Parts: sequence; structure tokens; C-alpha cells
Amino acid sequence: MVAIAPLPPMNRARQVTDAMADYVEAAGLQAGDQLPTERELTTALGVGRSTIREAIRHFQALGVIETRKGSGTYLLKPISKRTLHMPLSLETANLRDALLLTLQVRRGLECEAGMVAAQMRTSEDLAIIEARLEEMERVHLAKGASGPEDLAFHLAVYDATHNPLFGQLLEQMRETFERFWSHPFERFDFARRSFPFHRTLFDAIAAQDAEAARLETLKILAIVEEDIKEMSR
Repeated sequence: MVAIAPLPPMNRARQVTDAMADYVEAAGLQAGDQLPTERELTTALGVGRSTIREAIRHFQALGVIETRKGSGTYLLKPISKRTLHMPLSLETANLRDALLLTLQVRRGLECEAGMVAAQMRTSEDLAIIEARLEEMERVHLAKGASGPEDLAFHLAVYDATHNPLFGQLLEQMRETFERFWSHPFERFDFARRSFPFHRTLFDAIAAQDAEAARLETLKILAIVEEDIKEMSR
């Protein structure tokens, strides 16, 4: 078992969070693993329980750990001192406003990802994107709509940027706003008109045409915006 080294007396909550992050990394803890108890951390680090609780609240605010009453504290995502965490939250009066606000963020993020993917993609990346697209097309033609297959296609595009932050940001947005984007307005045909432009986006990435990739992404998101406004009337 990996030991947690005691801290010098002058250290406080920041040093506790660093020590906990070091412990998680050294012990190889993964999502779902249980962390040491407050008592164990207090004894091991040589600080008061209030300092431990402050550090735990910090990690809870980042969305990387959760405390279950009567059970303990569990890791939701792997952490280290080098990890960049950007938890997202959104409170709006109605679904329409929430969708339009997140769309503004998606527009900047997805346009840039498409452009970078067009410039950085490898032949292996292209094969994966095409496979995801073909699966999306298969499901769409069979059901008239797509779900997880659409996300898988976009994640493949993000992976082709070779910048892991793109995929992590998309995943963070998906987790945070999933309740907004899962068949909004109870319409399974939401954004269905954007379906053909996923193929033209792939073609632009295949041709390594960054500007064309940006324009095709804008077409997809323009249709999404039109559907939001039309279906929310």
C-alpha cells in the first residue's frame, strides 16, 4: 500500500489537496475507488479535520470526488497536480435559453476542432471518423434519427486534433448538459436536417481543408439553432 507522507506544520488546505492528488496518482486510483477516511487523512498528514474537510470540499466543487453518507469518499475522475479541471454549471429559466447558451460554446469549440482535425488528422484518424460516420448513417437511415452515434462521430473528430482537451471539453459539456440535449422538446427529429452535413464535414477533413471544415460545422450548428427556435415556440 502506498504511504501518505506527513506534511510540515505550516501547510494548510492547498498542501492537503496537493498531497491527496499525489496519493491518488501514486496509488493508481481510478474512478469509483474509495479514498482514505477523514480520520486516516488527518493522522497521515498531521493536520486538523477542518483542513481535511476544506480540501475535500475543494475536490467536490471540481466534480472529481463525492462523499456518500455512511459509506465514505469516492473518486469520480482520476486526479493529479498536473490535471486541469473545468467543471461546468448552468442555471436558466427555460430549456430554450439553456440550449442557445450551450450552442454558443459549441460553435466556437466545434469549429476550431474541425479545422484542427483537418490539419492534424492521420490516415488512421480518418478511418475511425469514417467508421463512426457510417454507423451514424446506418442508424439514422433505419430510425430516422441518431443518438450516441452522433456523439461518437464528433468525439472521433476531436480525437483527430491530437489535443486531448477538445475531447475532454466535449465530454464535460455532455455530462453537464445531457438533460438539455437528450431529445429536447420531446422531439426525436431534433436537428435531423443537419444529418447530410456530417458527411460533407468528413469530406472536408479528408481533404485537409480547414476552412471547408469550419463552414460545414457552421451549417450543422445553424440548423440546430433554427430547430431550437422553431421547436420552442
